[in-house]
Amino acid sequence: MELTQTEKRNYDLKFIGTGKEFFSIFIVNWLLTIVTLGIYYPWAKANRLEYIYGNTEFEKSRFKFHGTGLEMFKGLLIALAGLLVIFGMIMGLVYLFNSIFFVFLIYLVIFALIPFAIHGTLKYRMSRTTWRGIRFGYRGNRVELIQKFIGWAFLTVITFGIYGAWMTIKLRTYAVGNIKMGNAKFNFKGDGGTYLGLMLGGYLLSIITLGIYSFWWRRDLYAYHLENAWLEHDGNKINIKYTGKGSDFFVTDLLNILTIIFTLGFGTPWAEVRLLNLMINKIELYGNINFDNLEQTEQDYKDATGEDIGDMLNMDFGI
Repeated sequence: MELTQTEKRNYDLKFIGTGKEFFSIFIVNWLLTIVTLGIYYPWAKANRLEYIYGNTEFEKSRFKFHGTGLEMFKGLLIALAGLLVIFGMIMGLVYLFNSIFFVFLIYLVIFALIPFAIHGTLKYRMSRTTWRGIRFGYRGNRVELIQKFIGWAFLTVITFGIYGAWMTIKLRTYAVGNIKMGNAKFNFKGDGGTYLGLMLGGYLLSIITLGIYSFWWRRDLYAYHLENAWLEHDGNKINIKYTGKGSDFFVTDLLNILTIIFTLGFGTPWAEVRLLNLMINKIELYGNINFDNLEQTEQDYKDATGEDIGDMLNMDFGI
């Protein structure tokens, strides 16, 4: 439901970080991660998220990430222990029976971990994020998500991947629809057929243009996910519009590649800040929610196991 023009007001959202500031965090994280043979990684990730969230400003108030390296380190140990047991059992079966079937089980287990990673990441990341002291939260149910995920995956397999577009939309609808900002609620409503057309059209045009259209395709996918989401509170809502262009993605990626190459990687913080500016500062928010009426409803949650599983699977949820 769109708001009438008289009801609308614009909200200010922007990223205000700089490459110079981010570099000081980047270099310390890099050095300590190397010196500790990777053990410092959870603390490095917490430092990075704290900077990014802390430099993202909404209505002149900054977000805050409360997660800690220790929480993520504990989650990493639990995730590693669980994965070692699972894969140890699978490899033992492979050794005993010498069958390719058990190698297939490895891929099956990795696939089965996806809903665990999604649920755990959202549960932890949202709980550890606040704005003006109001905590975010994720109300999804792990068992429910796993059941839905299995059903969607089965339909995707028997339709030779075609249902994958609907699976993506249903997964995002479930995930976003269970995110809270205090007593305000996020929602998402997309269409699998539209998304399938967006995917096929972008893929074909990228091939025809030798990859050039991929930047416009990427922009369209990002805009689609944003513009089909909204925030509701007391019958009021905020809609999202993305004003970035495909050419913005092309220029940003080109400059970032050149920056990283010619600085031997030390320009990575400037490249990341440039990308964050494109992804955040081109977002327009409009609606009629009064944020002074937000109330704290979400609980604190400190288990980062799912977050670490998502890291291991190299999954980015866009949050």
